[in-house]
Formats: sequence, structure tokens, C-alpha cells
Amino acid sequence: MARNSRPLVLVNAWDAGSARTVQQAGAQAIATGSWSVAAAHGYDNGEALPFSLVLSNLQRIYNHVDLPITIDIESGYGRSPEIVKENVIKIIESGAVGINIEDQCMDGTGLYSEEEHAFRIAAVRIAAEHTSIPLFINARTDIFLQASANEHNKAHVEAALQRAHVYAEAGAHGFFVPGLCNEKHIESLCRQSPIPVNVMISPESPSLHRLVALGVARISCGPHPYLHVMNALKQASFRSLALQELQT
Repeated sequence: MARNSRPLVLVNAWDAGSARTVQQAGAQAIATGSWSVAAAHGYDNGEALPFSLVLSNLQRIYNHVDLPITIDIESGYGRSPEIVKENVIKIIESGAVGINIEDQCMDGTGLYSEEEHAFRIAAVRIAAEHTSIPLFINARTDIFLQASANEHNKAHVEAALQRAHVYAEAGAHGFFVPGLCNEKHIESLCRQSPIPVNVMISPESPSLHRLVALGVARISCGPHPYLHVMNALKQASFRSLALQELQT
């Protein structure tokens, strides 16, 4: 896979206000993160946020920014390809031109098989064809979230590459590997993947410059922007409440 010297960097937003701020900072596109969106609405991650709120939040973002929007739809809010297809049609109609769809089963039974998730990705592609929107399909594998970062090994990379080939054949345009931080494994995956690789940065991951050198095509921030903002809010609240205590 040819390396991209200018990867797409995505600062994940969670609502219309945060999306506008990201746009004002000079972003090329707006991306959401499922964990952040759920937390901002008072829900846990894992498709606990009602799909109606996923759509309404996306519509508000679309109405307040002028950039392309890619949205994290977790596992597609449905197990069957037909349900995934119908949900993705609604996502496209609400303004998205890209999605992340992961191979994690929301019932807690691990990952979908390669073949089952390929059918689901193919359903996403059919949804895009139905709406005539050139939807960017970012196929996420949670292989590297099944073990801690210091336990990742060659077998994990080989299993991920197998899924990358199957997902690409099904119609995916990108391959998302959250949890992967090891430079050697990232470079190996980028070199051998049939489609561009997306890495999520974390305190343990290589720097942006190193990720570019390793061949990463797309870099996203996941829940970290939301966590930084919430921590700043908490600290500001502590200071304000402490001042109130002193004045009483």
C-alpha cells in the first residue's frame, strides 16, 4: 500500500457546538466518536444511545458546519445486513458522507466472523449505491482492543491483515485499528494492508510525525478531545466552588 505523506487528521467532535469549534480550527472534515457522543448525551458506549438521537445529533452537526461529516455508527445498530443497510441509508440522508462500522458484537460475544462482518460491510455499500452518495466506508476491527497494548504480537497483526483483505473485498475503503500503538506492528500493517490504515492516537501511541513516517493514512483522536474538555470543566468547577466556599 503506497504511503500517504499527508494523512487526514480527525479531531473527533460530539455535538454541533464542538463540531463548529473543530471547523473553526481549520479541520478538513468533521468526525464523531461514538463514546464521546454517548457520554455527552448521558449514555454509555455500546449502542446504548438511541439511534434516533444518533440521527438527530448528526442532523444538528450537518446544519451547523460546512465540512464533510463522517460518523461512528458502532456496529451499525443491528446484526443483520438488512437492518444495517436501512440504518446507513438514514445516516446518509441525515448528512454523513463517511462512516466507521466495527466488527465488535454488541451482545458481548466478541467479534463478528470475517464473513459475517463482510456481509454487513457489503450492505453498507449497497446503501450508498441506493442513495448515490460516494460514502467512505471505514471498516474498524477491534482485534487490538481485545488485549492490552503490551500484549500485541505478530499473530494479532496477521489476523488484522486477514480481516483487512476480506473487508476491502466487501467494499471498505479504509481499515481502522484502534488500540494499536506498537510502531513495528503499525508499519507492518500499513505496508501490507490493501486499503489505507486509520490509527487512533492515545497517550501511548507514537507521535503524529512518527505515524506519518510509518505510513498511516488517517489519524483520529477518539474520545480524547471530549475527555480533555470534561477535565477542564471539572477543574473550572472545582475552582469556582472553592471560591464560593471561601466567600460564605
